[in-house]
Amino acid sequence: MKLKFASLAMMAFISFHSMAKPEELDRVAVIVNQGVVLESEIDELINTVKRNALTNGQQLPTDKVLRTQAIERLILTSLQMQMADRMGIQVSDPQLEQTIANMAKEEGQTMEQLNQSLQKEGISYDTYREEVRKELITGEVRRANVRRRVYITPQEIESLTKLMDQQGEEQVEYHLGHILVGLPSQPSPEDIERERDRANKVLELLNNGSDFGKIAVASSAGANALEGGDLGWLNINAMPTLFAEAVQGKAKDTLIGPIRSGAGFHILKVMDIRGQQTVEVTQVNARHILIKPSVILSDKKAESMLLDFRKKLIAGEIDFAETAKKYSEDPGTALKGGDLGWADPEVYAAAFKDALSKLDKDEYSMPFRSQFGWHLAQLIDRRVEDASEKRKQDKAYQLLFNRKFAEESEAWMREMRDEAYIELVNAPN
Repeated sequence: MKLKFASLAMMAFISFHSMAKPEELDRVAVIVNQGVVLESEIDELINTVKRNALTNGQQLPTDKVLRTQAIERLILTSLQMQMADRMGIQVSDPQLEQTIANMAKEEGQTMEQLNQSLQKEGISYDTYREEVRKELITGEVRRANVRRRVYITPQEIESLTKLMDQQGEEQVEYHLGHILVGLPSQPSPEDIERERDRANKVLELLNNGSDFGKIAVASSAGANALEGGDLGWLNINAMPTLFAEAVQGKAKDTLIGPIRSGAGFHILKVMDIRGQQTVEVTQVNARHILIKPSVILSDKKAESMLLDFRKKLIAGEIDFAETAKKYSEDPGTALKGGDLGWADPEVYAAAFKDALSKLDKDEYSMPFRSQFGWHLAQLIDRRVEDASEKRKQDKAYQLLFNRKFAEESEAWMREMRDEAYIELVNAPN
């Protein structure tokens, strides 16, 4: 009886406390088609940008300008996440944990050290975890939608291969800063003239000594705006053609632009220049069997299946190629007996690359998990890659693909943004 009375008293206290001090719920800041952007998401992104700027010694514009850029970034993220739902693209918890573990390992950290690093920055692991999930999902949405817009002709590969031969092995890389003064998808002459004037004013500010990163955060419509417009290190052949023609031969700290494209007016800064060193690459020849967990097939069962295959393969009771054809769920290799052919290990997922690095010739791996599912791999052989014509063609293709993918990504996101229903609500004064 006393316990019941105490419970009722506690409930009354909680009810009174809740009535006395109502807590403000998170507010909707932007309606994006069928989704929303919350005030807490905007605040969280702004705080992240400020933390990164403090670490990198980067200047930032006013909070009002930061908020505008953060809202644009979150609108694009929301649109891509909604598209992921329609496409059925998901990242399961086991896939996510494996990816984070691999990311930590690549940074030379244990999971405990990663958690400690996050705590020092005031970031909860759950928040970090969900941001990684979003990045994986939006990355897959971009790849799925943009890849089909990229077309590379044999003539383009041949032309770039010849150019690379002329340039020799020592090629220059440029560390570029980028500001985009954007245009709508179908700009009017008035739009073009207005944004050209704006771009010229931005360039004038930069020529008068304004900080490039701060201006990029404040003014750029590019995907890297919140990173101060930093495009990182780019080989001349990996840049958009428009940039390559403008940058080639320019000195460090040179400002370039405005350069007109379909996306708008671009302003570039050569942050630094370096020579590219030739590095020999060890290729691997491998094959694998992929089992994807599902509602019917648990992670544990998938791993158990592969353990059984491994035991029978070692005993000579089954054939790898036949087993892969029958059971593997990798549509690109199953019919080839799981054969992946010769490749640079860097093209594989981190977990796959790590597993192959530990194997001797002809050895079978233990079953391991990647974002794609459970794998059983066999290393067939290793070799040091030579400078063959095939290698140069592959490199030319990849450079062309990276260039066109970046260009088409910008165009695709701009079109998606223009077609979306966007409504700002609860805007602060």
